[in-house]
Amino acid sequence: MFSYVKLELIKIFSKIRSIVAFLAIGFIVPLIATAMYLEGNKVLNLALQPFKDTFDFSGNFLNGYLIVVFILTGLYVHIPLLIAIVAGDMLSGEATSGTYRMMLSRPISRTQMVVSKYIAIIIYTLMLVVWVAILSFGFGILLFGTGDLITVRSAITIVPENDVPWRFGYAFLFAGLSMSVIASIAFMFSSFVENTLGPLISTFATIILFTIITSFDYALFDTIQPFLFTNYINSWKLFFDNPVDWSKIITSVWALGLHLIICLGISIYVVNKKDILS
Repeated sequence: MFSYVKLELIKIFSKIRSIVAFLAIGFIVPLIATAMYLEGNKVLNLALQPFKDTFDFSGNFLNGYLIVVFILTGLYVHIPLLIAIVAGDMLSGEATSGTYRMMLSRPISRTQMVVSKYIAIIIYTLMLVVWVAILSFGFGILLFGTGDLITVRSAITIVPENDVPWRFGYAFLFAGLSMSVIASIAFMFSSFVENTLGPLISTFATIILFTIITSFDYALFDTIQPFLFTNYINSWKLFFDNPVDWSKIITSVWALGLHLIICLGISIYVVNKKDILS
């Protein structure tokens, strides 16, 4: 199995679209960091404005850790697109090029083929998240240094500097899980079709639909929301609450992990039933 996964990774990185994802992140992260260097104080002051009548803020909260949070928040919009482009081609690309039969002429079952491709795309996804972490910490700390981290959601949380690194470690681990779900969904859709555009459109249509359902507070939607990955995908932010709500995080991990298993299971079933001889 290891040799097949290795082969799939080589195939992934042999395509320009896979390298473009890393290049795009390599361009976007420094761009965001530079923009925050020039306009960051204005953005931070705007975010804190509703609380200035109640709290007195002193010190410099615009530091590298805050920049990493901004970058991670912003790239949650862009990374799924980059991942879906690559993951959506994993199985549909074989159908388009007619290489299914050639692949299965090797001593490998359809299930092994799907699993090896799935592992490869998950590894690729995690590598992309690690690349985001390296660049965001590198540029953030280089330009702004370190310090206490202030986060603004429904309330203000100030995390002491010595308490920040482990929170980011868990946050990026969770980001890897969240993005793996996106990759899994695109991978699943790629098992149904024979073109690379279909999985991409289907993945983002699903994200948009589930996001709409998650954001509306209706009784009907309340029964559906716990089963949707969009209800959990941004739970990395929980690591910066004080105290951390571990029960919500564990629930999110289980829910997202279940999505991974379901998407893989559906992909295996569809490929095993697919007619590849015609």
